[in-house]
Amino acid sequence: MKLPNAHQMKDLDASTIQEQDISSAELMERAALRVAEFILHTFPIKSRPIVIFSGPGNNGGDGLAVARILSKNGYSQIQAFLFNTNNALSKDCELNATRLQEECPQVSFTEVQQQFEAPELSQETLIIDALFGTGLNKPLGGGYAALVKFINATHTDVVSIDMPSGLMCEDNTYNSPSAIVKATYTLTLGLPKLSLLLPDCQSYIGKAFTLDIHLSEKEIEEIDTPFQIVSHEQIARLIKQRPAFGHKGTFGTALLIAGKYGMAGAAILAAKACLKTGVGKILIHTPIRNNDILQISVPEAILEHDDDERIFTSPSQAESLQAIAIGPGIGQDKRTALAFIEQTSHTEVPLIIDADGINILGSHKGWISQIPQQAILTPHPKEMQRLGICNSDSYSILLEAINMAQRHQFYICLKGHYTAICTPEGKVYFNPTGNSGMATAGSGDVLTGIILSLTSQGYSQEEACLLGVFLHGLAGDYATKALGEHSVTASDIITFLPEAFKALEKESFTEEESLPFKAL
Repeated sequence: MKLPNAHQMKDLDASTIQEQDISSAELMERAALRVAEFILHTFPIKSRPIVIFSGPGNNGGDGLAVARILSKNGYSQIQAFLFNTNNALSKDCELNATRLQEECPQVSFTEVQQQFEAPELSQETLIIDALFGTGLNKPLGGGYAALVKFINATHTDVVSIDMPSGLMCEDNTYNSPSAIVKATYTLTLGLPKLSLLLPDCQSYIGKAFTLDIHLSEKEIEEIDTPFQIVSHEQIARLIKQRPAFGHKGTFGTALLIAGKYGMAGAAILAAKACLKTGVGKILIHTPIRNNDILQISVPEAILEHDDDERIFTSPSQAESLQAIAIGPGIGQDKRTALAFIEQTSHTEVPLIIDADGINILGSHKGWISQIPQQAILTPHPKEMQRLGICNSDSYSILLEAINMAQRHQFYICLKGHYTAICTPEGKVYFNPTGNSGMATAGSGDVLTGIILSLTSQGYSQEEACLLGVFLHGLAGDYATKALGEHSVTASDIITFLPEAFKALEKESFTEEESLPFKAL
């Protein structure tokens, strides 16, 4: 599912109108019907007070059409406020204002041109925010900012149509937080927008849903955007069939460099995840002090001991490898850092860098140019900040990841609720699986092991990132379903990897499993 910008959405609407030979008002009616259906389902008590705040543009027209549809479906306490302070309504907004007054005289309608007298709202009131949609390109100010503050102070349910008013579709770096509606539900129309996926926008969005309004499939296919959300079906097509006469050599040999003394758990988790994802053989390079716990915890693994008893100081000399992962729990000792750059700069097989490996690069930025092209890096946002130079907001961090992936020809998996896989070509794939139960120590080590296994089995770096991140999140979803978000550990994610594989191997998918954009 593509993530268009505001201009592309406007063009998509226009193309849909032309292709389907409908009017813009008919497309607006289609959107309003979808919003009304959501409200009928989610807020079925028809005596509940509803207050609709509509702006002067097409988003406001959507809100007025929703008011009419809800009134005709039996909602008895509806107030609609149309803000027309510049006496400049869009054509379809004006049309729906007229229809509402003519067809639903029982709805309390107020056109605000100068002074706004705020209504009294109870805790049961449902607010429908239809002030501004995707067309906003600067922070709200003046009376609209004051109205947003009023809405946010009510502490009642708020449904925002398309976007929470005040929130821009992509870059909100310099937006005014106090002038953005804090919605309970955001019902985005047609296709989701980038900012709905970014972490620091979540306090405004609430639970987000994409409403299908049957936009032009042909035009969607032609939209040129680097951003998309991957689907279950798209990922399922990546899975390779295992040959019936395969042996452990068929499925690759992986090298994992992980775990200083006291951090053997990172090596254990990554190794177990690697094995559970189907690798033929795994070799773990680790200090000898970790020998006993690793031999007991991961008896399937082969150990290669470092020259130092406690930390990683000597690059592995292992041969006939298909992929290498380095970083989980290795620490940042000076000798470790030197061994890290010696190991990685001379690596000729697919390379995955995680955790302390990323932190070492963050402390030695000049070394980044020595990392081989096509390497996979798996930073979380703070680690990404250390790698690059950017602001602390999530949009800036994402841009830094995109630019670094292109500049150095890396694959960067920027971890988060919607992990962003940034490719050397500038594409960004957002992953829809996963949940907050996975925000637990060791979860990243598990992901490293999964991606290491897939690259060792012959998947390309892009395939390994897409499939690995999706499997990791899906296993976490199954773990959470069984155990609850509070009780999931990294080991549980490994335990449920078989369920994730089986779900991807199904020929058909349940609605829950195949949602391309889920409630947050």
